[in-house]
Amino acid sequence: MTFDIAFAISQFPYLLQAAGTTIVIAISSIILGSLGGTFLAIARETKPQWCGRPIALYVSFIRGTPLFIQILLVYLSIPKFGADIPKIIVGIIALSLNAAAYVAEIVRGGLSALQPGQIDAARAAGMPVSLIWMHIKLPQTFALILPPLTIQFISILKGSSLLSVIGVVELTRLSQTIISGSFRPVEIWIATGSIYFILCFTLGAFASHLERYASRFRR
Repeated sequence: MTFDIAFAISQFPYLLQAAGTTIVIAISSIILGSLGGTFLAIARETKPQWCGRPIALYVSFIRGTPLFIQILLVYLSIPKFGADIPKIIVGIIALSLNAAAYVAEIVRGGLSALQPGQIDAARAAGMPVSLIWMHIKLPQTFALILPPLTIQFISILKGSSLLSVIGVVELTRLSQTIISGSFRPVEIWIATGSIYFILCFTLGAFASHLERYASRFRR
């Protein structure tokens, strides 16, 4: 069978539509994972006795197991609690749980790199702890950790392709469906890979622009 670029081009509208689902999944997971990871990092930083070890265990489990298995565990566990959740929501939950563990470690590393002088001065001036976090610690931390966060966000975007295993009709799943009916895997995977590349490149470019903006918060 000869290579047919025209066939790949004809499937682009359908692939782009599925890419929209991939974008929704990735953005939702990035937002939820970032919020969850930041919360976990703050919780470990403040060191309450009741949550330090469970958080460390959770982070270790997520970082030590494949995302593929985590997706299956979430997908198979939710019905055990009597919940009937759409597959796309299950996928977002799984990706968010995965991202939160990595973001927590990235944020914790950024916090450890902060210079203590400003924080000590703020405490000496009587600034409340909540304001220290909001106006000193978190802005400077995120300015420092944008590069590793960008890598993690791109990993989430690419990792969304694994949701095809639970039947979420995103870009990879649709590609598999088209291939099963056309028997033209090379053309479709080239087209699919090109779309993933464009999405990842765009996310990286946006993060680079954001990093230049955030550099003003570095001290």
